[in-house]
Amino acid sequence: MTTVFTLPHTPPPALVRSRDTVGPALRAAVARLHPWPQRMAAYAFGWCDADGTPSAGGSGGKGVRQALAVLGAEAVGAPASDGVTAAVAVELVHAFSLVHDDIMDGDERRRHRESVWKAFGTGPAVLAGDALYALAVETLAGAGGAHTAAAVRELSGALGELVHGQADDLLFETRPWTGPEAVGAAEYRDMAVRKTGSLLSCALSLGPVLAGAAPGRAEALAEAGRQLGAAFQAVDDLLGIWGDPQVTGKPVHSDLLRGKKTLPVLTALASGTEAGHRLAGLLGGGPLPAVEAAGAARLVEEAGGREAVLAEARRAVATARRCLESAPLAPGAVAELGELSAFLVERRL
Repeated sequence: MTTVFTLPHTPPPALVRSRDTVGPALRAAVARLHPWPQRMAAYAFGWCDADGTPSAGGSGGKGVRQALAVLGAEAVGAPASDGVTAAVAVELVHAFSLVHDDIMDGDERRRHRESVWKAFGTGPAVLAGDALYALAVETLAGAGGAHTAAAVRELSGALGELVHGQADDLLFETRPWTGPEAVGAAEYRDMAVRKTGSLLSCALSLGPVLAGAAPGRAEALAEAGRQLGAAFQAVDDLLGIWGDPQVTGKPVHSDLLRGKKTLPVLTALASGTEAGHRLAGLLGGGPLPAVEAAGAARLVEEAGGREAVLAEARRAVATARRCLESAPLAPGAVAELGELSAFLVERRL
């Protein structure tokens, strides 16, 4: 029987430290919004229930991107204020993307409760997402200094890449599993670097850009972020099939049931194995019935999709580390980035 992923090791200190550092500034930024989108944003971050009642346990996610932003700034010796500003801007863009993603994907649940559109309605959720993005740009533009315009361009460029990747991801769902029009693994990887890698790249490089760090240092951090994004998306794909519902908040095999093109499935289909051929037959018959999902997941695993994608994620993390080691960066921050990178691959969240 195929096992699901379970809980990870203890989160690295950088995650906890960045939450404590960035949290007050993030709350202060959201407090500037109109009261209605402000409440929806607070709900999205897990700070309150839909009726506005403060939530005791909501964390609003893992805080990976804000930790990367803080560490990226520390890696080049940038002022702490630049790291916090970058972290707030990136976290706001990430929240915006999740609110809109849930609408596009029709996902009714996120982090063990109703998604924003389900709790407040589609129109209000679109408005909340727009408000979050506008606030991100406002926050970054308000930082002042000689390099603010370059930082805004960096953030806007990342959003453009994210939208490109999201568009491809949505279009992939309309294409067949096999045949000349099928989505190839290389095509999928390109999408993942844009959809997920762009914002992680921006998170690591935004503080350095805001501080005016030497281009070579910012570029090394940006490339490391792109590689971490590839690893992050690969692990997300694994969790979309084998993630523990008690941790992910989504049903096991959820991506298979949705017919979503993900790297483990595409790798299995291209494996040339008997299991891969049987999987193609199963998926080619239209929407996958719930009773067939466990069997499809076993075929993906038998065809090598699970292990190959996990190995690929680890290789991407190793490449990210080499990028960090190639530039003159603060050793302490690089070490913490290494810990965080390992957590991203081995995570079970």
